[in-house]
Parts: sequence; C-alpha cells; structure tokens
Amino acid sequence: MKLDRREAMVAGIGVLSFASTGAATAQAAVPGTAPAHKDAAPAQYRRGFDNQRIADLGDSRYLNPLMAGDHPDPTIVRHGKDYYMTFSTFDSYPGLVVWHSRDLVNWRPLTAALTKNLGSVWAPDISWHGGRFFIYFTVKASPNAQYVVWAEKAEGPWSEPVSLGLPDHIDPGHAVGEDGSRWLFLSGGDRIRLAEDGLSTVGTVEHVYDPWHYPDDWDVEGFSPEGPKIVRHGEYFYLVTAVGGTAGPPTGHMVIAARSKSIHGPWENCPHNPIVRTTDLSEAWWSRGHATLFEGPGGDWWSVYHGYEKDFWTLGRQTLLDPVTWTADGWFRMEGGDLSRPLAAPKGGSKAGPHGMPLSDDFSTLEIGRRWNFFKPAPDEAKRARVADRTLHLTASGTAPVNSSPLLLIAGDPAYEFQCEIEIDPGTTAGLLLFYDQQLYCGLGFDADKFVTHQYGIERGRPANPHGRRMLMRVRNDRHIVSFHTSADGGKTWKRFDRGMEVSGYHHNVRGGFLMLRPGLYAAGKGEARFRNFRFRAL
Repeated sequence: MKLDRREAMVAGIGVLSFASTGAATAQAAVPGTAPAHKDAAPAQYRRGFDNQRIADLGDSRYLNPLMAGDHPDPTIVRHGKDYYMTFSTFDSYPGLVVWHSRDLVNWRPLTAALTKNLGSVWAPDISWHGGRFFIYFTVKASPNAQYVVWAEKAEGPWSEPVSLGLPDHIDPGHAVGEDGSRWLFLSGGDRIRLAEDGLSTVGTVEHVYDPWHYPDDWDVEGFSPEGPKIVRHGEYFYLVTAVGGTAGPPTGHMVIAARSKSIHGPWENCPHNPIVRTTDLSEAWWSRGHATLFEGPGGDWWSVYHGYEKDFWTLGRQTLLDPVTWTADGWFRMEGGDLSRPLAAPKGGSKAGPHGMPLSDDFSTLEIGRRWNFFKPAPDEAKRARVADRTLHLTASGTAPVNSSPLLLIAGDPAYEFQCEIEIDPGTTAGLLLFYDQQLYCGLGFDADKFVTHQYGIERGRPANPHGRRMLMRVRNDRHIVSFHTSADGGKTWKRFDRGMEVSGYHHNVRGGFLMLRPGLYAAGKGEARFRNFRFRAL
C-alpha cells in the first residue's frame, strides 16, 4: 500500500499526513480514557528544524509524540515558571541531557548533566529540593548502582556523579515526606531513606508496597514493578508505577497507581488500575508506561510517559504527553485515549522558543552532548573530536563500527535522509551509519581503495571505490528501506550504491538493550577522517 506523503506549507512550516507514520486509531479504548474516533480525519504534523515533525500544531493543540525519537523514561520537574525534563540515555555519552520548556509543548536542550562514562544509564528522576536540582539514576554495570548528580542551575555546571550503591534495584524515585524526610523509592515496591543533603543513604532498604497485579491472561513481558514516581496532591501522596515489562508484547507495559495519606504508608491500590495500557495492536502507541504526574502552568494536571510508535520499534520509546483529570473519588484518570489525535495544549505557559534543534551541522562548533553522543566512549573519547574551519576532525579508533565508538544522533521521524562530505587519511576507514549497538548496525564506509558495507552488525562486501579518499555520501531510511548514494562532484550527480537494506528488525525485541536505530558517523583504523556539512532532512 502506498503511503501518503503529500506535503503542504502552513505558516512557513510543513505538515505531513499522520497516516504516513504508520499509526492508526484504536479499535478499543484504554480503560479510563476517552476512545479515539475511527471516522475522524487524519491529523497533520507541523514541521520544525530540518523538516522534523513537532508536537505543537500552532492552534492551541498538540499531537504526540511530545519528544520524537528515543526519549524513554521521561522525568520532569517544575521550578517556578520553568519545566525541566530528562531521559534515560543508556550507553550514549555525554548523557542525561536536560531539556527546558515553559509551555510543556515546545522544548529545547540545555546541557548534558553526565559526562563520565559509568555504564548504561537507566530511568533517571529529576527533582528540586533545598535550592538544588538533583538527578537520581541507575547505572547498569558490574555491579549495578544508583547514582546522583546535582546542580544549582539546570544549565549546570552539574556535579561529578555520587554513588549510592543499592545494586539490587533500578529506577530511583525521589520523594519528600510530610515530615520533611527524603526518600528514594525503588523497583519492586522498596524504598530507602536519604540523608538530608540527598547525597547518601540512611539505614537499609525496606519493602513498603505490593503493586497491583494484572490478570493472568493478559499478554505482558513480565510483572517488573519499576519506575516509581511520587506526587502529592490534596491530602494524599500518589505512587505511580509501571508494571508489565517495558517492551515485548505491545499490550504489556502499563501505568498503575496507589495512594497514602503518609509517605510511610500504608498504600492503597487504585480501583481503576491500570490507568494507561495499550489494549489493541491497531493503536497508535504501544507499550505505554513509566509515567510522571505534574501540575501545568495553568493549574491543570498532566503526565509524561513513553511508548513505541506503532510498527516503529526502531525509533525507540518516545515521550508522550497525556492530560490528567482528578476525579471525585480522589483518584485520577488519563484523558488522551490512544493519543492518535490532537489534544488541547496546556494553558497558562509561554513559548520559550522553537521546539528541538537542527540535526544538520556545519561543524562551526563542537556540539557533543546536546546534538551528538559517543556510543560507549573510552575515558578520553572526547579528545578524538575537534572542529576547525567548519570541519569535524575525528581521530580513527578501532577497526570497524563495532569498536570505534561512533558519533550518533537521535532522529524522530519514520523517514529521513542525511548526507556528509567525508575525507580520510591513508589507513583510515570512515562512513555513515544506522546504528543500534555494536552487534546490530548497518551503513556504508570506505577507505582509499574499497567501499565496505555494514549489515547485520558485520562487515560484508568490499567493492572497488572509484572516488578515492574524498566523497559525498548520502543515506536514506524510508520507513525501514535503506539506500545509499555517493557523489564525487559535490552533489551535482549521484550514483546509487548497489546494496539496499531493510532494517525493521533492528530494535529491542530482537537485540535487547532498550535502544533505537540512530544515524551517525564513524572513523576506524589509523589517522583521522574529516566530516563537512552534515545535512539531515526528515521526509
């Protein structure tokens, strides 16, 4: 079936039919939410930097995803009129990029709060307490541990990471009790007390909550109580948790809630659980869960959580914004249905600037952290990259993408292309990639004599390279169909490379790791590669 790609221009920003993303409306409504209407007209995305889709529709409505591409485990904090959000960044460094907004729909990246490679960074929690911002997070390593970084301003500088130990848990969630005590709630219904400064623990882990359990006949990945977030509203503390596993069956992940009048319990499970759950494969968003509740600028309430876009596990878990209504029985409901349709945007805030940032890069500055990230970098990896005369100079490392720590971006559209001029030293191999992890990537590279094709995470054919040590290379990922083009005359003429690929299986349910397929570049062997005028365009 041919997908609709008709583009229009509205107020200088392009729009594209929502049908082109592969999403569809739900056949069954999520319990406790408004159903989608199958007969409604397809929604239209607005377009921002590099033609990337954005949530803000420009008419007091928005269309999910709030943060397109891999922005999993979202955590958000309000400080005055400002909102700050960060996400799991796993093996990408610098990591824990902090984003800022005043209207909850348009976000811009500020800085990376973590530069030291500790291991795979999971499920952070950002909070404000006692004049400081704190980000608590899990590092999956040997052994696992919980860490914290802090700053007086969200823009930084952020502290060096402080280890809190706790190797048998994940997903710390910061909370302050009615008595002023500070706590970290942990996976499995456990918690531990924090010292007054929030930089160490007091006592031992205690079990305080038995999460609600779904019916035995539901298709889930596993029970896995995780992502605990505490919010206080009225006379209750609300404990919002994810269960069902974060991937696997699209119907597995879900949001549940419990409440207590004291941070010390006892916790009463919500009679309306689950509050969010994908129930049908036709829905626009799969595996929805890991929610944070917060008050919007206009006094209304909202939640952010993540989900996979229908048919696009390769884009990773994207951040979704769902309105919240408090009900007469003292509980809350999510109101966005399957999130396939436009919703009324939060009121009372002010737009601080356009959403996101360009992925195109003229390399006038070195944007490591906000734009580019190394994958599993060595301690001195940052020294490999420098910019001069609008050129990225990248020292070669390793023998292939598997061990060269490539530089990667987060792309949030189902179809896009990117290109870059590449020049290499003798003994250097360099190229462009679609990279999941060291065992699962594809792309095209070259040395002075031959191309090298990367497919399924291995190096395959090595046909002759007629261009020598300098060429313009382009990669197109058109809804998982990948093609390559090269040019020796600056893009006046292009030649299609005789190897195409299909990459719909390059995702977590095949490989594990909770990552996404990311565009990027690499340099391996000896010497260095020089990259000029990196251009990205969503299709």
